[in-house]
Amino acid sequence: MRRRLGLVIRYCTSGSYRFCYSSRGTPGGATPSLLLLHGFSASKDMWLPIVKHLPRGQHVVCVDMPGHEGTTRTGAQDYCIQGQVARIHQFVKSIGLDKRPFHLVGTSMGGNVAGVYAAHHPAHLSRVTLMCPAGLVFPTESEFIVRLREMEKTQQQGSIPLIPTTTQELESMLKLCCYTPISLPKQLLRGLLDNRVPNNDFYKEVFMEIVGEKSRHSLQERLHLITSPVQVIWGKEDQVVDVSGAAVLQAALPNCQVELIENCGHSVALERPRKSANLIMDFLSKKEVNGGNAKKLS
Repeated sequence: MRRRLGLVIRYCTSGSYRFCYSSRGTPGGATPSLLLLHGFSASKDMWLPIVKHLPRGQHVVCVDMPGHEGTTRTGAQDYCIQGQVARIHQFVKSIGLDKRPFHLVGTSMGGNVAGVYAAHHPAHLSRVTLMCPAGLVFPTESEFIVRLREMEKTQQQGSIPLIPTTTQELESMLKLCCYTPISLPKQLLRGLLDNRVPNNDFYKEVFMEIVGEKSRHSLQERLHLITSPVQVIWGKEDQVVDVSGAAVLQAALPNCQVELIENCGHSVALERPRKSANLIMDFLSKKEVNGGNAKKLS
């Protein structure tokens, strides 16, 4: 699919650190470059369904987040949100993306990173799209957060719902992340699980960092520093990070453009790729954001 879409896998190094990314097109076109940051335990390839619906001439870069897939795996200092922001900034400079303002898109954990990046490096961005980002103080807690709190209170060492160890747990994770049920043959589920399990210790280390005290509300704490135009895209049926976070962002960033997608869960890029691609391109192509046109939440 990557080849069919014209994406090429590339590597860049900064000192002893290596980033793996895929890209298509060249910077300097009619629209700003797009940099896409994936969520926890995913990879650059999670963006393929969206890239499929982007204009062929759009310069797009999908990077593996710190420690994920082909990007160097180091330690906790790079996995907290601030650490990830520092590494992404290193990546931006390494490939020369900082030469002109670019459009940053992040989902879930990547949305938290994108928001904090926007707070720290406003001069590098033309605008930012946050897709169901983590890192906020949510008025309503999702089913996932409620379960985490229970585990925390009782100090259970049970399995983390986003780190499956059996095919049954993987099916539960897919149900948690998607509103529309995904039915996969057992053999495919087994293959997906076999790919994930060797990384589970790493996933657990990252997870403990991003839900830890330093990172849990890192986006919330920096909302006042964000000056770039912001677009928020959220699945109304998100069970991982509750859609009530969209109202939090709109209250803090009055001119942000909010798009709530009906019958869609946490995995917006997987469930509604065409809609997401169109929303991102519409926002990317705007000359200015008019607060009066921002969709108000009911």
